[in-house]
Amino acid sequence: MASARSNWFFVIFTAVMMTGCQSPVGVTRVDSESVRHQLTKNVISSGETSSYTDNVLRVTDLTEAYFDDPREALNTLHHFFLAEEQRKVYVAFALAELSFLYAQKTNQPSYYLAAALYAYLYLFPENSSNLFNPLDPRGRIAADLYNRSLTSGFISKDRSVMNLQSGTYTLPFGTLQVDLPDTRLQWENRTLTNFIPTAELEVRGLHNRYRQAGIGVPLAADQIPLGQEEGLQIAKGKMPVTAFMRLPNLMEQLKKGTIQGDWEVYNAYDRRTVSIQGRDVPLEIEFTSSLAGSLADDQVWARELKGFFMGDSLAGESGELIALEPYRPGRIPVVFVHGTASGSGRWPDMTNDLMVDPSVRDRFQFWFFTYDTGNPILYSAALLRETLQKTVSDLQRKYQDPALQAMVVIGHSQGGLLTRLTAVETGNAFWDEVGNQPLEDMKVSDQTRELLQRMLFITPLPTVKRLIFIATPHHGSYVAGSWGAHQLAKFVKLPGRLLSGVTDLMSLKLDTLKLDLQGMNVGSVSAMEPGSPLAKGLAQTPLAPGVSGHSIIAVEGEGPLEDGNDGVVAYQSAHLEGMESEFIVRSGHSCQSNTHTIQEVRRILLIHATELCRTHSVCH
Repeated sequence: MASARSNWFFVIFTAVMMTGCQSPVGVTRVDSESVRHQLTKNVISSGETSSYTDNVLRVTDLTEAYFDDPREALNTLHHFFLAEEQRKVYVAFALAELSFLYAQKTNQPSYYLAAALYAYLYLFPENSSNLFNPLDPRGRIAADLYNRSLTSGFISKDRSVMNLQSGTYTLPFGTLQVDLPDTRLQWENRTLTNFIPTAELEVRGLHNRYRQAGIGVPLAADQIPLGQEEGLQIAKGKMPVTAFMRLPNLMEQLKKGTIQGDWEVYNAYDRRTVSIQGRDVPLEIEFTSSLAGSLADDQVWARELKGFFMGDSLAGESGELIALEPYRPGRIPVVFVHGTASGSGRWPDMTNDLMVDPSVRDRFQFWFFTYDTGNPILYSAALLRETLQKTVSDLQRKYQDPALQAMVVIGHSQGGLLTRLTAVETGNAFWDEVGNQPLEDMKVSDQTRELLQRMLFITPLPTVKRLIFIATPHHGSYVAGSWGAHQLAKFVKLPGRLLSGVTDLMSLKLDTLKLDLQGMNVGSVSAMEPGSPLAKGLAQTPLAPGVSGHSIIAVEGEGPLEDGNDGVVAYQSAHLEGMESEFIVRSGHSCQSNTHTIQEVRRILLIHATELCRTHSVCH
């Protein structure tokens, strides 16, 4: 009797105790940080397998096996996946993650390559019914696994470049034969080489870093010209490209153990998508790091001061016009002209922000004019006009493109004065500030007369239709008139041809010229003084008919505009009557990278494109 009571007491006691304990199945509220970790953890972001892969390991009873013997567990899961009746696309994702994790721990390239193949199978299943939900995060993770696995599988030992070439490579379950004909590494009369993986680069000196998410390995490639440039000189900098490995009939190839892969290399200027199994898939593209890599060359920056003090720093006597890419018919040229003691490297943020905007990139192409900024402004402006004329003439013969007749020129500071001098009719305005008699009556050499004709008697370029002035001293700069600027200008060395012309003019009778050239500084600094002959001549000269002008004026601080300046140019000097628009940016003089400046340039370019589509049928 006592024993029976004891048993009943034990049963009741156990039941009571169980009611106060946690149930075997249920839920527990967790903190937001734990939720974030559960939702986002994966081998790329945190070095841990995702919950999706953890589920696969448990379902296949391989959780302990993977941690005890990863190679054997991967081999078992691989054969499980290949079995016709067991094949599931979610297993391909788990294999990609697990192979990548093992490759990271062992540094075995063969497992990186395996991870890329599995990720490809998940992203592009041969049976369309196995396509993943677009909102399933595994899709983006699989793309990253594919991209990063290819990078690590083919990267050099020092991780500086990717080895893009044909060859045979070992896999954990067979071999990968890769084909890459030399023709796929050629682009517009250039060979692409030295492929740097941009995902492994840290960018400095640019405000924004732009990436287009997609498939493939984003790279920055060197360009080796195969011959003479035609019509337009292309920058020697890094070319943004994407390497994609196509793996047709991959499931059948996996069964055989011998996989054929084909490298395809696309430059980012031409292609933004790749066709895979009838779908247009975005390519992984990065413009910013290629641009930053191009500007990392010390010579780009050393040339700025050299171009100010040494008037013969450029080859020959012509300015230099370069483009980021070969000429693209139908895209309107935008020419950037830098300011004093500056160079084409001063436009990177503007270039970076505009280039990634499809509404701009698909309608425009960017050219950069470089010149020796200590030279007389009228001389540099003549070089700009002549360089543009020759370039357009060469390209027009080949393309007959109406976009060439709709050019936009953008100038900063002194470059804005050169810009203005592409679209004015000066007549005798400048010469009247210099000489007391007609040029043809001057007793100077033919070379000097020809030089003066080029510099002082200006006609507008018919190809230029819109100008944008940024912090431009139309009426002179108060800094240019300072004692310090005068002392600095004394060290500027003019080109030999200009010195010869000045010497020729100095030999004339005193009453022949209005200017006393003896001891006078004729470089760019003196021309930007308020009240200079250049400022006086331009003050009387409007833009040519049919040319639109826009002013972007920098003013520091929040005070009244009329009394403001940017540290170099006063508002009153940068203000120009008759402009289609005037935009004020609260900034110092070097405002090309200011986001408000860039957005205003973008606005103006889109207006230009819209008008040209309506009037000249230049549309995209």
